Amino acid sequence: MTVWDDLVGQERVSAQLAAAAKDADTQVTAVAGGELGPEGSRMTHAWLFTGPPGSGRAETARAFAAALQCVSPDRALGADPGCGFCEGCHTTLVGTHADVEFVRTDLLSIGVKETRDLVRRAQLSPAVGRWQVIVLEDADRLTEGAGNVLLKAVEEPAPRTVWLLCAPSLEDVLPTIRSRCRHLTLRTPPVDAVADLLVRRDGVEPALAATVAQATQGHIDRARRLATDERARARRAAVLKLPLRVGDVGAGLRAAQELIDAAGDDAKQVAEETDAKETEDMRAALGAQAGGRMPRGTAGVMKELQDRQKRRSTRTQRDSLDLALVDLTGFYRDVLALQFGSRAPLANADVQDAVERIARDSSPEATLRRMEAIGACRTALERNVAPLLAVEAMAMALRAG
Repeated sequence: MTVWDDLVGQERVSAQLAAAAKDADTQVTAVAGGELGPEGSRMTHAWLFTGPPGSGRAETARAFAAALQCVSPDRALGADPGCGFCEGCHTTLVGTHADVEFVRTDLLSIGVKETRDLVRRAQLSPAVGRWQVIVLEDADRLTEGAGNVLLKAVEEPAPRTVWLLCAPSLEDVLPTIRSRCRHLTLRTPPVDAVADLLVRRDGVEPALAATVAQATQGHIDRARRLATDERARARRAAVLKLPLRVGDVGAGLRAAQELIDAAGDDAKQVAEETDAKETEDMRAALGAQAGGRMPRGTAGVMKELQDRQKRRSTRTQRDSLDLALVDLTGFYRDVLALQFGSRAPLANADVQDAVERIARDSSPEATLRRMEAIGACRTALERNVAPLLAVEAMAMALRAG
């Protein structure tokens, strides 16, 4: 078992990173011994991981960070770094290593203040590990100002600092930053490999694992969510009923409202799981008194936390709605495949009757128009159009075909 074992379908990338980690290990050892690192090293100070949603960008960055911090004694015998068991690997993988900072945001963007804090940390020497590693999982959410702050740190890094940036595509990162990073592209994992991972790592029943892996077309995180959360499966089932419910205006508008409500319920579920504990931890840290009274001067901190939780809820609702639209697009993609006589397995085999009915009662041209309407809705939501208005417009377009 190594740090690379859970990188599903990324054998080429894993091999490149394993080679870089080996050169990094040699470099640290050489510098510690007073010698220069090897010429032509496959290691560099800044990396950019891109790939479609669900490809495992963050997991890849985490595995690489663990390999960089590996302290296994087997390295002296020629073993590659990244054993998965030593203290360096283990603490990195579970997120507690003192010299590895994982940055992800629950909000819509990462601002200048947060980025400056990261840059200051990046200037420090490693405290206990071999490298100071900053993993920025949402590099695509950097504001323009934050990206400019990060640029200087990437241009002139500290000697033992490594930046690992993750984004869906190159276009989601400032050109000045991506030109200073080594770029690796991840691919969508094979459906069978995702199903195997769910069985092996998460203990999911094989039949359910195969169904959700096929339904999400290799999206690891969404497949795991569907496999382990019955409410998520219920919400997806409701979304896939929408194409059969837009036969008249009234039904289409009701379906749109239900889609918005489902996204709101998803955001509420996330809030229930995180907000209460987060608030209680903050109250304890600030020294809440008996009876729940807070010390003077802490009201501003609590208000800032509440505002952050509200912004996180807004993002969660928008992300949940976008996932519903992705599921809807997948439904019509299956419809189009049947209309063109494809024999490939349907992604939504669990609603095959509905797919066949829509395929039989409409034309490929109508299906393409419906998929374009879903895409237009996603674009409108990105531009902060009122969600209900955008979804209602989409529902009417689905009805018209």
